Formats: sequence, C-alpha cells, structure tokens
Amino acid sequence: MKKILILNGPNLNLLGTREPALYGSTSLADVEAMCRAAAERLGYEAECFQSNWEGALIDKIHEYGRLFKQGEALGCVFNPAAFTHTSVALQDAIKGVDGLPVIECHISNVHAREPFRNHSWISPAAAGIVIGFGVQGYVIAMQGLVRTQDPDNPRLT
Repeated sequence: MKKILILNGPNLNLLGTREPALYGSTSLADVEAMCRAAAERLGYEAECFQSNWEGALIDKIHEYGRLFKQGEALGCVFNPAAFTHTSVALQDAIKGVDGLPVIECHISNVHAREPFRNHSWISPAAAGIVIGFGVQGYVIAMQGLVRTQDPDNPRLT
C-alpha cells in the first residue's frame, strides 16, 4: 500500500494546549488519527512525523523522495509551522527530491496574522497549499494530493 507522509514542524507537538483560540483544542495525536483514518478511506497508509528540528524534517523529505521514485509513496502533506517563514533549507529539500508532490498545509490563515507570516519559503516548491481550515485542512490537503496524483481513485467522493 502506498504511503502519504503527514509531516509537521516545530511546536505542533503542542497542539491542543498552545494558543487554543488560534489553533483549536485538537491534539497532534488526534490530528494524526484523523489523517490515518482519511488515508485508509482513500486506500493509502498515512505515516505521521513531527519534529522541532529542521534537519530531521529534511531527512524525512529525502526519505520520501526515494519512496516516491520507487512507487511506494504518493506524496506529502507538510505543515512546516514557523519554518515556513525562515527555511530555505526545507525549500531546497523539497526541490531536491525532484518530483515528490508536497502540499503545504497551515491550520490558521497565516495571511491574516503578523506580516512576517505572509511570506513562505515552502510555497514556491509546493504542489498546492491549504491554509486556514483548521485541522480539517490536513484532510483537504490529502484529498487534493490524491485527486492530483491518483485522479481515477474510485474512493474519491
């Protein structure tokens, strides 16, 4: 069964307790369970990974680039969190794996927040972007990934 990587950046391990007025009360474990269930409904397996370390995220992107080329992965849904606005290295990693579709995903509408959040280093390398739909954005991003990479999937509704 092909995999979809659900990749989460810094501080997302604090979901549910960090600024619940902005990010909601859903924990990262709840988000991961929701993603696993959505992937299963679509005929895929979700692998969830979170790190506060940029290098660990880069390593996981490299790993999935290899899996994608081997036909074992469909792509990646990536919430880079604060690294969105600072990490040329993550953009380079996505571009460097040449072909791995990455959907950038944000829980909040980053464009309605502080001005520094209006710039994304990830967006130029992303196949698509889902912003501001709360944690449901992960499922929307997964559906978009499947629609673009596996458009004949009979499980799409």
